[in-house]
Amino acid sequence: MSRTDLIADVFTIIRNAILIKKDTVDLPASGNIKSIMDILKKNEYIDNYKLVEDKKQGLIRVYLKYTAGKSAIRNIKKVSRPGLRVYVKGKKVPVVLRGRGLAIVSTSKGVITDKEARELGVGGEVIGYVW
Repeated sequence: MSRTDLIADVFTIIRNAILIKKDTVDLPASGNIKSIMDILKKNEYIDNYKLVEDKKQGLIRVYLKYTAGKSAIRNIKKVSRPGLRVYVKGKKVPVVLRGRGLAIVSTSKGVITDKEARELGVGGEVIGYVW
């Protein structure tokens, strides 16, 4: 079965793994998914991730982060979808939970956070929110 929205599937896989308190989760590999995992690791939402080779597309094994039994990722939400893309200009990049959350934006400079997009003054497609 083909997937129309790989990022939404990945966010759902992570959300479901957190609900059952799994330590690791395997995700399908792609360039955008790897960029998103870099952002989550840099902002301390996950412990680590690594690429696992299989004879197909490859997998990304994500090590989820828990502190005192609670996940570092409280919620992860997809904003843009295939039927409705959400684009913002550089000055209108959204702030998530008054700066306590994180917006992931796909720009001409790559996949970056909302804070980095505001510093660079670039806009793009809002992929999702994490808090």
